Amino acid sequence: MNKRSYDSEQVRRDVLREAEALFSRKGYNATSISDISKAAGHSKGHIYYHFKSKEELFVALAQQTIRSWGERWAERAGACRTAVDKVYAIADFVMDNYQQDLLKAGQELAAHPDVQPLTLQALYGLAATPVAAYRSIIAEGMDAGLFSKDDPDRLSMLLGAWLGGLNVFVNTLDHKLLRSLYRETAKMFIQAVAAPGHDDDRAPEAGPQV
Repeated sequence: MNKRSYDSEQVRRDVLREAEALFSRKGYNATSISDISKAAGHSKGHIYYHFKSKEELFVALAQQTIRSWGERWAERAGACRTAVDKVYAIADFVMDNYQQDLLKAGQELAAHPDVQPLTLQALYGLAATPVAAYRSIIAEGMDAGLFSKDDPDRLSMLLGAWLGGLNVFVNTLDHKLLRSLYRETAKMFIQAVAAPGHDDDRAPEAGPQV
């Protein structure tokens, strides 16, 4: 890799890092390309070389964030023995990795009257990564005979809705109480889908935060 290529990639990383901090702190509408340029230490021209607009920059950041979410979940899932363990693990993982401030910035962008249709499509498409993780767990449980045969797509949306409903309390509830609610949600889901004779819903110990 030559120096020019390396420098260009470093600029992109710098811009995305500082943009994440600014969007999370100030929101989408209140953050300007000038703000990001100043924080990253790179000219607006360098930013526009990589991203045609603030909108495109935010989409790239959101996609990078959800890719990282998926990679870290795959690592966490690899330490689980069964699908039951994974339901509890992903409940912990969702709580520990919920980025409320960045999500609010994305909601600001989605609500903007001039937002591009392709941007909306990209933002709504971000949900595919966690839903695919839920579906994989559920399908694994069905294949192992731990969960009753059902529509894994429907169940993955239900699990996502149950866990997602708790996300609004991440910054307001005591974390010990909140974790108990996430794990109770996991327990209720397991009880609801357990195959006959496989209703052992004992929760494993909470894993390390990832």
